[in-house]
Amino acid sequence: MKLNFALVTACAGLFLAGCSSQPERKEAAQKETPAPAPAPPEVKKEAEPAKPEAGVTKVRFSTTKGDIMIAVHKDWAPLGAAHFLEAVKAKYYDNAGFFRIVPNFVTQFGLASDPALTKKWDKPFKDDPVIRTNRRGSLSFATAGPNTRTTQIFINLRSNQALDSQGFAPFAEVVEGMSVVEGLFAGYGELPDQELLTRRGNAYLKEKFPKLDYIKTARVVE
Repeated sequence: MKLNFALVTACAGLFLAGCSSQPERKEAAQKETPAPAPAPPEVKKEAEPAKPEAGVTKVRFSTTKGDIMIAVHKDWAPLGAAHFLEAVKAKYYDNAGFFRIVPNFVTQFGLASDPALTKKWDKPFKDDPVIRTNRRGSLSFATAGPNTRTTQIFINLRSNQALDSQGFAPFAEVVEGMSVVEGLFAGYGELPDQELLTRRGNAYLKEKFPKLDYIKTARVVE
């Protein structure tokens, strides 16, 4: 499935110091009131770990060039976010190649290493409304027209607002490792044939395009 380019994102602890004052002496003939026992030292509480942002799931791509951390925003594009996370949990993207890179535009991936796996997941799902722009670092599903999304995804390498009106709905963004994305091997450009990749999987890529980079693993981390 090829991307349509017709018009071508502590708690600080509060410490209260307890104060105690010595009671005043009464008349000399009277006994002193015993001083109160000193308060036990205050126990310093450890800062609680930051809670993940509601509606956001992190996914780590371990790639042949380094790690890329992706934040999936379920409220940006609920159908796309859910489909992507389902594929990640099924390990669909493991060993998938970054087979199409157009410098200063997009990096594309999402055809599985095993053609049988690509075929299994070749089931289009409905589009989401576009409520976020295709800014640099955002991820959207590639399409061949309305309601044709399956597994192919692109990462925007720049602000591609022209894609918004074409129905490409961002569902996630790179929050760490954008330099890794920009450092993926781009020398083959758009040469890899998607039809042959669909039919032959990584055997085709490794034979014809040996310098390509790959996703080694994709895992939900929180």
